[in-house]
Amino acid sequence: MIRNRFVTLSPEIEEAKREHKPIVAMESTIISHGMPYPQNVETALECQRICRENGAVPATCAVIDGQICVGLTDEQIDYLGREGKNVNKASRRDLPLLLALRRDGATTVAATMIAAASAGIRVFATGGIGGVHRGAETTMDISADLEELAHTPVCVVCAGAKSILDLNLTMEYLETKGVPVIGYGTDELPAFYTRKSGIKVPWRLDDPGLIADAICAAEEIGYEGGMLVVNPIPEEYSMDADAINKAIDEAISEANRLGIKGKETTPFLLAKIKDITGGSSLAANIQLVYNNVRLAAKIAASI
Repeated sequence: MIRNRFVTLSPEIEEAKREHKPIVAMESTIISHGMPYPQNVETALECQRICRENGAVPATCAVIDGQICVGLTDEQIDYLGREGKNVNKASRRDLPLLLALRRDGATTVAATMIAAASAGIRVFATGGIGGVHRGAETTMDISADLEELAHTPVCVVCAGAKSILDLNLTMEYLETKGVPVIGYGTDELPAFYTRKSGIKVPWRLDDPGLIADAICAAEEIGYEGGMLVVNPIPEEYSMDADAINKAIDEAISEANRLGIKGKETTPFLLAKIKDITGGSSLAANIQLVYNNVRLAAKIAASI
C-alpha cells in the first residue's frame, strides 16, 4: 500500500481500512465521459448503494485539485457529472501532470487500479476494460488497462472487454502478460453488450468465495500482477449480437472518417452506438455495471 501527500482517503474509507471492512473501488470516467448529466450521477450513486447493499464499502476514485481521492463524496460525484468532458480523462500517463498542476481528472480503469492499489484495495468494479483496438496491427492502439493488469495487484470485475475492440487479440495480449482471466459462471468471454463472444476463457468459477481465495493466494505468493473477472451482462439486458455488431461497425467507420484517435476513440464510439441504438446500448451499459458492482462486493466481502 502506497500512502503519500497525493493520496487522500475519505473518512468512510479510512474507517473501513481501520476496521478491515470489505471495500470496492470504482472508476470516475463513467461519470464524466460515459453518459450525460444527471444520468451519470444517478448511476454512480446507485452503484454505491448496490455496493453497500451487498456488504462492501464503495470507493469511487478520481483526481480532485491534484489529489488522488479514494472515496468520493456525493458532492464530488455531482461536480464530475456536471463538468462532464471538461474534466480530464485520466489514465496512467496523466496522473503525474494532474497531481503536479493541481488539476482534476476522471480516472480510467488503469488510473483507478493505481488509486485502489495506493489504498490497499484489492477489488475494483467497472463496466468493461479497454483492450486491443481493431486495426492495432497498424495503429498500435492498445489500452493502458491491459498493461496495468499485468503489474498492479488489483482484481478487476467487468463485463469483458468493450465490444468495440478486437476481443481475440485482447485475450492474446492478456495471456502474453500472464493475467489470470476468470469467467464468473461462464466458459467464454462476454462481449460487453452481449453474453457471448465465442472466445473461451481459461478458468470458470461459479462462487465469489473461490475468486476471493485466488486473490488471497496471489497476494501470499507475492504475485505482482492483477486479475480479471469477466461477468456476463444479465440475460434480460443482453442485446441482439447482430444488431449491436452492426452499430459498432457503423460507429467505427464514422470514427475513421472523422480521424478520431487515441483516448477520444472509446467515448466517441460509445456515444455513437448509443445514438444508433436509440439509447438501448446505454441502458444495457448501466445494467451491466450494476451487475459487476454486486459481484465485486460479494468477492470483497469473501476476502
